[in-house]
Amino acid sequence: MSKTFDRIAGIVFLLIGLLFVIESRSISQSAYGSSVGPNIFPMALGIILLLLSIKLLFETMKYEHVEASKEPLQYMKFVIIFISAVVYAAVLEPLGYVISTFIFLVVAFQTMERGKWISTILIASFFSLGVYYFFAEFLGGSLPGFPEF
Repeated sequence: MSKTFDRIAGIVFLLIGLLFVIESRSISQSAYGSSVGPNIFPMALGIILLLLSIKLLFETMKYEHVEASKEPLQYMKFVIIFISAVVYAAVLEPLGYVISTFIFLVVAFQTMERGKWISTILIASFFSLGVYYFFAEFLGGSLPGFPEF
């Protein structure tokens, strides 16, 4: 990216991390005497985001001035992925998580890089089935199941 973009992103993420840390302190601590409460995870994420954004800001100071070539913006790829995300949200309930996620990932992967159908199908199927199994079966969460045609 560019030096300006990285600086702005570093400042924005620094502020978001700071907000995470401050707001996580308002979450109540565990009522059962445990030292690990519900505020630990957001606070840890905020601290990690703070540290990474500080690192990014320091790295932008070391950038050398290089004339970057302008790459053309790829609006069509953005539009295709955006529309497929909207369609994904619309068909999530009727088609179920596994099928709709598989189709969305195939469309997104093929939009980003055409070809490589075998790796696209393998990654999309393992991801959609793996996340469904892990979340719905292992963690006991609820995701839209398979459709009943």
